[in-house]
Amino acid sequence: MTTRILSVKTEFHAKEKYRDIIKILLESAKVDSKLICMFQNSDKLLCHMAAQCLALLLYFQLREKITLSNSWIAFCQKNLSEYSESNKAIYCLWTLTAIIKEIFKDSCSQKTEILKQFLTHFDTIFEVFYNSLFSQHFENCQDTSKIVNILICFLELLELLIASRIYPKLHFTCQRILFLKPSCMLEVITWPIQAFVKRKVIIFLKKCLLFKVGEDLCRGSVPPLMPPDRHVAMDMLALANAILQAVNSGLLKTLSVDGKHSFFGGDEVQPGCEHIASPDHVILRAASLVIMKSLEIKFQNCSSASEMKVDLQRFMSELLTFLKPHLQPSLQLHNPCKWLSRVFIEQDDDMLEAAKASLGIYLTLTRGCEATESLTQGKEMWDHHTHENGYNPHCIFLFFLKNIGFDSTVLLDFLISSETCFLEYFVRYLKLLQKDWDNFFTICNNFDATESKYDISICDCVPSLVQDQSTNRTIPHHLTAPHSHIDVCTRHSWASDAPTEPLKAMMSKGTDTMCTSSLSFPRASQSLVDYDSSDDSEVESTDQCLANSKQTSLHQQATMEIQDAAGTSRDKEEFSLEPPSRPLFLKEFDTAFSFDCEVAPNDVVSEVGIFYTIVKCFQELQDAICRLQKKNLFPYNPTALLKLLKYIEVISNKTMNTL
Repeated sequence: MTTRILSVKTEFHAKEKYRDIIKILLESAKVDSKLICMFQNSDKLLCHMAAQCLALLLYFQLREKITLSNSWIAFCQKNLSEYSESNKAIYCLWTLTAIIKEIFKDSCSQKTEILKQFLTHFDTIFEVFYNSLFSQHFENCQDTSKIVNILICFLELLELLIASRIYPKLHFTCQRILFLKPSCMLEVITWPIQAFVKRKVIIFLKKCLLFKVGEDLCRGSVPPLMPPDRHVAMDMLALANAILQAVNSGLLKTLSVDGKHSFFGGDEVQPGCEHIASPDHVILRAASLVIMKSLEIKFQNCSSASEMKVDLQRFMSELLTFLKPHLQPSLQLHNPCKWLSRVFIEQDDDMLEAAKASLGIYLTLTRGCEATESLTQGKEMWDHHTHENGYNPHCIFLFFLKNIGFDSTVLLDFLISSETCFLEYFVRYLKLLQKDWDNFFTICNNFDATESKYDISICDCVPSLVQDQSTNRTIPHHLTAPHSHIDVCTRHSWASDAPTEPLKAMMSKGTDTMCTSSLSFPRASQSLVDYDSSDDSEVESTDQCLANSKQTSLHQQATMEIQDAAGTSRDKEEFSLEPPSRPLFLKEFDTAFSFDCEVAPNDVVSEVGIFYTIVKCFQELQDAICRLQKKNLFPYNPTALLKLLKYIEVISNKTMNTL
């Protein structure tokens, strides 16, 4: 009956009859008290159904501005005033969580007022229970399964409480309790508790830092995210500082990263069946992103460049040391900047958030160093610092492009996605690229495109945690696939004590045989949308596309219409790991970006092959966006983005004209 009252499909007179019936049940039959008594039943299914019905009844009272049941408020005060291992506390938490979910799910305009009325009754109760729960000594608990169940239920409730503050901008103590006492939550990670609970806590902290709390818990539409106010920003800073303090105290050492395999029909490995142990990549990603976001938030509120550099070096060293044993092949053979693409390769959303946080750290630190004039005085040491600590924005972007096979259609997928994280990251990076073009070209120039007897160790001269500076060791050829992906080799002046080489001088090398690497770049293993499946989309007219608009979504139309700009040109050129039998040279170009990246013979090192590949990727992306914009198929106004890409085109044109 409550569901029918809340449904927009129910006729008005039917809703009124349902309202009258429920009010009679609440007043005369005391149905809410009877549902509470069912929590003592041994039948868990009956208890669950009772909690679900009670949650809807309580929400009905809130929505109809009926005074909440005194028996329910007394029940919550009794069972949440202190920690107990009874099932009543679990059903109490579950019911309260279900009420907040109903508030979020409802489309009524008084949502903020309803939530305020609800939290007014339970503000103090939640704070008391938070202190009681996290003051427990897990090893002294008689039934550890009970505290685990209560902890999981309370984490869900706490996430919704924080979400209720971020969205409607309410300010109750229970909504801030995590930020007021974050150390209590962080101590759970040090408990001798199951790994999945620690994973829940780490993911919960990640959601808080990313302003994504409540997204996975609400089945209906989540209220639109509002810009964080000053109070939320200060609380986020308190949480970030607490996390970094815990990391400095050895928090990462308490994380269990050894992944446990799940087996159909049991958890035991059958005789004769082998399984390869692998780390829990969910924890690796979440812990890495939590540290990166905490650093970004702290640096946004820090004015001392020297303090930021010290903190960055300390915490990135902790993070890279934590990740090193769990990444195969080991980071000791690779650029420290590659850690991000390696850790987040299976999760696009987290990878983009980490890249954006890393870029934010770099930009904040750069501004701080420029203000003190330390950046211009020690450019070589600055480059050294960015590579050693794994946050050089150009390296991270190049490794990201490498992960997606330098495929412009994947970039377009991200840009037309409902998530704006990549758009924000991409725009900020393009702005940086305009100012730091020479450094970008230097890194592209030093990308190891050699198919020779030895592959050069990346950042081989960086005295990082992964390699000794004095040895300058190389990787034996038998450890590397003959056509493996190329890696950046940051051989800057700080590594060789040689003077910085001008951009024009570097570009002038080998211009007679300028061509790309003998390694061609494979396309992304699986694009978010199969653009190549619409081979006939080019012949469709605009009128036909508009005629089909009623049956085809905007996203589907967009993917059908970019065939010529981003797909067909590459379909004609097969990407293969097999090098051609004869050398092919770069064709002359008349306009910017008009070039053809071909494959060089063995033992020929291209100094700007990666540069050409990236420039071509940008051109394909620019063409695709323009094509969609002309047909009004791009989901937003891309004018600002196109201006940035056009400016990159101009810079690239000047660079290539010097060759």
